[in-house]
Amino acid sequence: MFDLVFWLPVMVGGTVAGASSGLLGTFIVGMRIPFLGVCVAHAALAGAVFGSLCGLEGQALLFPALAGSVLTALVLGLLDPQRVHLDDNVVLSFLFSATMGLAFLGIGLHGILGRSDNDVRGLLWGSLNFCRWRDVWLMLASAGALVIYIALFFKELRAIMFSRADAAAAGIRVTVVWSGLLILIAVVLTVNFQTVGGLMIYSLISNPAAAAFQLVKGCRRVMLWSAILGAASGLGGFLISAATDLPSGAVIVLVSSALLAVAALIRRWR
Repeated sequence: MFDLVFWLPVMVGGTVAGASSGLLGTFIVGMRIPFLGVCVAHAALAGAVFGSLCGLEGQALLFPALAGSVLTALVLGLLDPQRVHLDDNVVLSFLFSATMGLAFLGIGLHGILGRSDNDVRGLLWGSLNFCRWRDVWLMLASAGALVIYIALFFKELRAIMFSRADAAAAGIRVTVVWSGLLILIAVVLTVNFQTVGGLMIYSLISNPAAAAFQLVKGCRRVMLWSAILGAASGLGGFLISAATDLPSGAVIVLVSSALLAVAALIRRWR
């Protein structure tokens, strides 16, 4: 029997996580830096892993996870690719490799030191079914902060998405605005970790946004549809997993992938 009262926070959490991930995916996909999402996610995972090694568990792992993701976001925001003569994706791939290596090194150390890695593996694979109202409030707060930031700096963010160099030439404080967005991306991804897990949250960022770019034009419309398709992936994936008794994280990823495939077919038909 489907207990609505028990599963309501799970449904709301999946919807909010999908919508906020899809919304921030607009900028990640629009700037052609898809590695950003997976890089920040693995930085958060590495922080949580070493927090677990230090004796933290459960909800307390959120703090080292936030520390890892925000620190990586600050490095990315303050680093000027033109000065280091490296493309954005090259820098991101380096940070992704380093954070992934640290995360799996920490997981290996759990076995050597005889510590339980159950909480860490939960973050790695994710399970929306364990989402409760305290998690939903965190998701709503981070999503609200993201929406407010985008509303306040929409013109600046749109210019940066088009060209960081041109935005700087136009007098926009690119480093400040871009770093602020990266920090919010880090926070949103970290609190949404348990929806699909650190290994798969990348798809919840990129697929809805990529589908929205296939369907509509204009930055505002793309952001709206990215959020809608992300929310549909989160809620729809949970409902399908509940009906079929399949892992919710994997089903959410497959639903978001199916939406992208349908959007691509619609664009081709047009």
